Amino acid sequence: MKNNKVVNIAGYRFIDLPDRDDLRSPFLDLCEELELKGTILLSPNGINFALSGSQESIDAYLEFLESDDRFVGIPLKVTYSDYQPFRRMLVRLKKEIISLGMDNIKPAEFTGPNIKPIEFQEMLDNEEEVIILDTRNDYEVRVGTFKNAIDLKIPSFRDFPDAVSKLPEDYKKKQIVMFCTGGIRCEKASAVMLKSGFENVKQLQGGVLEYFKDTDASYWDGECFVFDDRVAVDKGLNETDYVMCYSCREPLTVEEVRSADYKVDDHCPYCVQ
Repeated sequence: MKNNKVVNIAGYRFIDLPDRDDLRSPFLDLCEELELKGTILLSPNGINFALSGSQESIDAYLEFLESDDRFVGIPLKVTYSDYQPFRRMLVRLKKEIISLGMDNIKPAEFTGPNIKPIEFQEMLDNEEEVIILDTRNDYEVRVGTFKNAIDLKIPSFRDFPDAVSKLPEDYKKKQIVMFCTGGIRCEKASAVMLKSGFENVKQLQGGVLEYFKDTDASYWDGECFVFDDRVAVDKGLNETDYVMCYSCREPLTVEEVRSADYKVDDHCPYCVQ
């Protein structure tokens, strides 16, 4: 561990896994042996994982992962925390590693080109004409987003295709850079847009977390929601003061926690709206 901190990793790869069902037990057995916690999703078309534990355990997991040639060199998001942000270890068999509900969208075969965070930063520094599109859910956007980004106001990623269909027609010829937390949703979102006639669509490589790591994040407002008990991280990838409502799972600011509409383990201002 780095300075005795918990190591958090996340990664994914879209790839055909006809043996998906056979992979579950080996992954679960290993992670339990290593005392890792988090989630691994296995689908017929890929793997998606977010795990936390000691550096030694993470290293052992990665060695096991890369013993399968299909999983060699998966780009990782690495952060550190003072405590274990996951409560249990799950290995789930899923139809999709990120749910969209469109069988014809297969990122392993077709997806939009990447733009590196530093290149995106330079684009913004140079004031290039670009539409910045947030593909994340509405509650994530509320925690933080890029300055001047378009908020699709979607409660779920499954709502993305319908929201995109309502964008102005002239956007189809404009330069668009889309982003999500770690990049996985944009793999599918970019394919949806390209197949819908948008001509110049790029996806931010590594998502918001990579942007925080590789730049000064000067074009970002707020924090970034993450899907574990940390709730949100700041531009330095440190945990912030956000907490999550026990009932509706909405992220809450310090001010919202102080609200008369907040009761620990019961309800929050969003529950009573």
